[in-house]
Amino acid sequence: MIKRTLYFGNDAYLHTSNKQLVVSFADKQKDEVKIPIEDIGVVILDAFRLTISQNLITRLLDNNVALITCDDKHHPQGLMLNLSGNTLQQERFRSQIDASLPLKKNLWQQTIKAKIHNQASLLAMQGFAIENMKYWENSVNSGDPENYEARAAAYYWANLFNDYQDGFVRGRFEVEPNNLLNYGYAILRAIVARNLVASGLLPTFGIHHHNRYNAYALADDIMEPYRPYVDHLVLNMIPKFDKIDELSPEIKKELLQIPVLDISIEDRSSPLMVGMQQTTASLAACFAGEIRKIKYPCFDGSKSL
Repeated sequence: MIKRTLYFGNDAYLHTSNKQLVVSFADKQKDEVKIPIEDIGVVILDAFRLTISQNLITRLLDNNVALITCDDKHHPQGLMLNLSGNTLQQERFRSQIDASLPLKKNLWQQTIKAKIHNQASLLAMQGFAIENMKYWENSVNSGDPENYEARAAAYYWANLFNDYQDGFVRGRFEVEPNNLLNYGYAILRAIVARNLVASGLLPTFGIHHHNRYNAYALADDIMEPYRPYVDHLVLNMIPKFDKIDELSPEIKKELLQIPVLDISIEDRSSPLMVGMQQTTASLAACFAGEIRKIKYPCFDGSKSL
């Protein structure tokens, strides 16, 4: 089942009744809106006078909903997740924590190969030469000690948004369309973290990212091959808007499509949020020694690497 992503950008009171999220408005002439909590995957809170009940928060977390809060610039700032999202959690935690360094290096190799493959596929769709990207993809060794990820990223970002901006620089605080990318990646990160918890894994312990201040290092690892799907969405959004220097409600509405973007894993298409369940479940199985490969999507629709 595809879980819904809900965005609240206006003042309202969010509470719960009969296993439903209830939206009550200050304007009493507006009817209450009710949404079954079991249908929800992500909730984004983006209004200063928006109120949410503790009971609703508890119900949402019980159903493994990712709850995102936004700052005064309307950018995602905080993420709240369930602490116990899987019945085999202790067992999964142990296999993840005890994972050997060679295993983690191998998993990172798979991750980077999949990321470069998907970046190359998107560039090819835009008419760019990708022979170098294919070489880097095939040259990635365990742990990526030669840092082919960085070489591929440099070429990728130097070309992807050329039609929109000469000399585009990818960075969190750089000019647009970085703001769209940042917002999209924040949604993607929440989806990954939610599914890691559902698979009984700790989002904090990464296979590569390990910043001591990063509570979602594993989510940052696993989202890497999925980033080109967000990049493609943003690329297609740019011509639709006269201005993209601010995140308008219309722009946010477009970015909220991310959970339902079509992806392909092992020649089978599915919405991104559903495919992410396969990816995180396969990662848990890799930690447990049951399988050897993570199920990542292929942007060009080819079979998984």
